[in-house]
Amino acid sequence: MGKGGSLSDSVIKKILLSYTYVAIWIFLSFTVIVYNKYILDKKMYNWPFPISLTMIHMSFCATLAFLLIKVFKVVEPVSMSRELYLSSVVPIGALYSLSLWLSNSAYIYLSVSFIQMLKALMPVAVYSIGVLFKKDSFKSDTMFNMLSISLGVAIAAYGEARFDSWGVILQLGAVAFEATRLVMIQILLTSKGITLNPITSLYYVAPCCLVFLLVPWIFVEFPILKETSSFHFDFVIFGTNSFCAFALNLAVFLLVGKTSALTMNVAGVVKDWLLIAFSWSVIKDTVTPINLFGYGLAFLGVAYYNHSKLQALKAKEAQKKTAQADEEAGRLLEEREGEGTGKKSESQN
Repeated sequence: MGKGGSLSDSVIKKILLSYTYVAIWIFLSFTVIVYNKYILDKKMYNWPFPISLTMIHMSFCATLAFLLIKVFKVVEPVSMSRELYLSSVVPIGALYSLSLWLSNSAYIYLSVSFIQMLKALMPVAVYSIGVLFKKDSFKSDTMFNMLSISLGVAIAAYGEARFDSWGVILQLGAVAFEATRLVMIQILLTSKGITLNPITSLYYVAPCCLVFLLVPWIFVEFPILKETSSFHFDFVIFGTNSFCAFALNLAVFLLVGKTSALTMNVAGVVKDWLLIAFSWSVIKDTVTPINLFGYGLAFLGVAYYNHSKLQALKAKEAQKKTAQADEEAGRLLEEREGEGTGKKSESQN
């Protein structure tokens, strides 16, 4: 094969790798969601202790992250002072623990399909909180888009066969805390030039989450677990579930690192539709036409929002390249003028 053939081979390899990362992330994300539902649902494994499950995940993830960073040195730790940890990581850890606690609790009351539909509100929450904290500027067309997503989710909720008010409150609370966490990461870490990948993030945040979750666990779940003498810790179930949760963080690291955050957003949409189909066909959750119509409307709003973000990023990148080209041209012109002045002074001598 010629030069062109080897180039096409490398392009094909790159595309196949990208699709592989996407497939791994979708599979692991899908598995963690269904596995958590299986453990927490009273009609399945029947272990309705979301705080305990989240604490098991955090303990497992913190231990593995410590081993990868400190023992095997796969990932370099981030330089972080005690003051920075307390002022930046601790608030993010508190928000993350609340988000995980509430989202896992929602599995007890709501179907997997309906939870995915409610999660479509995430861009609405992130944008609204971003505007509130002045990280995003208010735009009427973006707000109209947010309202269309909200309307779609409201229609999906109206058509939900197993609507549970408490479950909806828990899931909406989880979305609000997660959106606030994402905005706080920008304010407290990114603005200070600190970037945490999923492994270093777990290394710093997971122990913090564990401490925050310990307080409600002592009062809410520990007394019930103490009285449940029949329960025996199943290392296979909880071990594989925790490993899947940690592997999902590694997959996020690979997917965003090797492709882009936008690819992850698109993959997330594919994953949501797969979960809805799985929830309807395998778990036998009821998915109504009104559900699908509402989620379809929200899906179009989210897709348009992602498209707008991509166009804005492209425009920003093009502007940056133009500025760099202008700067380079100016520098070359100065060098030529300098050389011309030097030659002129030599000829005069």
